[in-house]
Amino acid sequence: MILNEYGHVVTKCWYDLTNHYAGITIDAFIVMPNHMHCIIVINNDVGAGLNNTVGAGFKPAPTDKRHGLSEIVRAFKTFSSRYINQIRNTLGMPVWQRNYYEHVIRTEKELQSIREYIVNNPIQWELDVENPQNMKDVGAGLKPASTKLKNA
Repeated sequence: MILNEYGHVVTKCWYDLTNHYAGITIDAFIVMPNHMHCIIVINNDVGAGLNNTVGAGFKPAPTDKRHGLSEIVRAFKTFSSRYINQIRNTLGMPVWQRNYYEHVIRTEKELQSIREYIVNNPIQWELDVENPQNMKDVGAGLKPASTKLKNA
């Protein structure tokens, strides 16, 4: 993918998440023309001793506050939308869809598979039915064009 200025904003906001949420690690991601894929690792350790248990009367330090995925995604969308709308001079206009898709990654094998999917996603863009190059008769039903690869 060759990013335009909005794609660069999304990338900057992605990398900036760890400055706002100390309890996360960002992993693989890709910005696509109409969506993005990413992996966010939420570290749930509170650092309160063996087995990460908290004894009676002990609390994690205030800086150990953990945020859920929905809060992290909300912040990412808010930050990136604000900057994109400043560039477009369209303050308050929606940039992202309201919801998002999530999947809990449970095994190392699954993690590797999803990382591969993310890295290879740009190759699939040529076949994506939402790719404008795959649309014909715009305004008359938006039918996907052939999904055959060129020169195949």
